[in-house]
Amino acid sequence: MPTPAPRLFVSLVAALAVAGCAHQPQIVTNEAGDPLVSTFSIVAVDTTTGEIGVAVQSKFPNVRFMVPTVRAGVGAVATQSFARLAYGPEGIALMAEGATAEEALRISMRNDPNPAVRQVGMVDARGNAATFTGAEAFDWRGGRVGGSDAIAEAGVVAVGQGYAAQGNILVSQETVDAIAETFEASTGTLAQRLTAALVAGGRAGGDKRGEQSAALVVHREGAGYDGSDVVVDISVYDHPAPLAELERLVALNDLYFTDSDPADMVEITPAIARELQEIWLARDFYDGPADGEVDAEFQSILTDYMGWENYDLRIDEVADVDLAAGETLSIDREVLEDIRAVFREGRYR
Repeated sequence: MPTPAPRLFVSLVAALAVAGCAHQPQIVTNEAGDPLVSTFSIVAVDTTTGEIGVAVQSKFPNVRFMVPTVRAGVGAVATQSFARLAYGPEGIALMAEGATAEEALRISMRNDPNPAVRQVGMVDARGNAATFTGAEAFDWRGGRVGGSDAIAEAGVVAVGQGYAAQGNILVSQETVDAIAETFEASTGTLAQRLTAALVAGGRAGGDKRGEQSAALVVHREGAGYDGSDVVVDISVYDHPAPLAELERLVALNDLYFTDSDPADMVEITPAIARELQEIWLARDFYDGPADGEVDAEFQSILTDYMGWENYDLRIDEVADVDLAAGETLSIDREVLEDIRAVFREGRYR
């Protein structure tokens, strides 16, 4: 006769099973199986730099997979509410053929069996923007486009310039207003402006159901790592504070995947050189003296160290200095501060 399992063990298994179920995301779908992506987003283009992208936050796991579609030199799409994912590739294909954002949105809507439950934003590389919110999307729902202070009427395609902001199942209209107004007032790269706008939307109320995931995608032809078009591609899959995490990751992306700003370069003095040598010694990267000598050997070691620490796009400003010709060796202030912080906080092996 089998020995009965101890009651404590059975109770523990049952409790763990219940706890596990409690942490599973609640994914709501309509009759067609489209997932309900309660979301706020902004699609935008910088026609001066050519950067184009999408920023989005949602009470839905892995929103990066669902909402944004971006192609450098062509356009960007955000599809949400009961998301029909085909809006992304369809919209991009149409804009690639020359359609404006509005034309691409209207044509793609003809292929949609139930546009009343959708919410879509599109922008093309020429600066045309369009947003649509179906009349059956859940309140609060609506959108705004660049060049207008008005909320787009439900069931109507609204058009403008530069960007389209939209959201559904929001606390109030203030979320979309904050996204639009912050984007218009902000400066910096497109990624920085999109992030600021999204964070402002969250602070203004955001999603009624809370926060779960976020994403930022920005493309520009040839401007990414090794000549790719991807300037930023960040996904916060599941997080208690995805907007704060997105801000942190955008800062990391700026550090590791953007070039140095010449205005941020600081001269490597003997004191800075000695500090770096002491860090290298402590990390077993170097076995010479901490003498603060800024010579060709120091330059070579610093170049190798920056590669070791993944500051790849900021190495040229160090490696290309001609010390023999009397040029001054400098280092990016952001890189220097990060080297110090990594060492100070013990974030290395």
